[in-house]
Amino acid sequence: MNLIELHILQSYPVSCLNRDDVGAPKSAMFGGFTRARLSSQCLKRAVRTFAREEYPEALFQGVRSRRLVEPFLAAFEKAGFSPEEAQAKTELVRNVLSKTDSKNKELVTTAVFLSPGEIEQIAAEVAKGTDPKKAAKKASRLDAADIALFGRMIANDASLNVEAAAMFSHALSTHEAVNDIDFYSAVDERKTGADEDAGAGMIGTLEFNSALYYRYVALNLDVVADASHLGGLAPEQRQGVVSAFLRSALLAIPGARKASMNAATRPGYVLGLAKAKGQPLQLINAFLKPTKKASLEEASKAMKEHYANLKRVWGIESQAEVELSETGATTLDQFDSTLTCHVA
Repeated sequence: MNLIELHILQSYPVSCLNRDDVGAPKSAMFGGFTRARLSSQCLKRAVRTFAREEYPEALFQGVRSRRLVEPFLAAFEKAGFSPEEAQAKTELVRNVLSKTDSKNKELVTTAVFLSPGEIEQIAAEVAKGTDPKKAAKKASRLDAADIALFGRMIANDASLNVEAAAMFSHALSTHEAVNDIDFYSAVDERKTGADEDAGAGMIGTLEFNSALYYRYVALNLDVVADASHLGGLAPEQRQGVVSAFLRSALLAIPGARKASMNAATRPGYVLGLAKAKGQPLQLINAFLKPTKKASLEEASKAMKEHYANLKRVWGIESQAEVELSETGATTLDQFDSTLTCHVA
């Protein structure tokens, strides 16, 4: 497997970047200790939306939605069909991709990940008389690097599934971490001291934490270059997609509570690897025994020692190893180019 791997240490201050069903920061047991956790789903969405906004030239244009009716109606009307005909054609396509929601016919039961170009191609083929199922299989997705990188599953037709080229771990704190509670009050500014209930107009509590996380991101370059993924792009275009992905993986931050608990930071230390062969391998076991405190110096030392031992014992080889840190000489551009030059 031809891989690029990122091993990232990043400290976030007071925040609730990824919430559970009761609004508390997510956590997990690891090594017998409670750790702060950011789910892979949360991190992937942050990366995907960041790349779409910051690197439009990289074609992260896929949209995951239950609202399939609207874009296909527009596509069929653009192809010259009347509203009634467009509605009939849209229903045919919708039935191929998902099932109609019983409570709202404008929605399907499961969100479907499609690109704008894919929608237009399917509509154009169906307009010619092609069977909707064949039209869906025939459509390409070269305008949606995010579908190629993050994959998709379509329950109605497994042949439309896309294998994800990118792999994300759940981020875990390198140290033991417990949630804390923020008691807050909102002042009613029209109240006066004469009011019987003078003071706060509202009080409440929110849970938060702060932690130094280890997170792992890998990209299977063999899958990226596959004809069913981004093999139809020129090599320099594929390099551009991978560059946008790597930069977004480093820079994107989940947006939860960003107005009240902004946690915008940059990674403190990153180890980037390019491997011509082997399997994905994260370095989280460097922290199976948690560090005593949220120390970047202690965590980066533990991670480097763990990686050195893995190389010695298991014969792990890499084509390139590059470090990125505030105190190092390597810039983001140099880090990026060292890894993306291995994209075929």
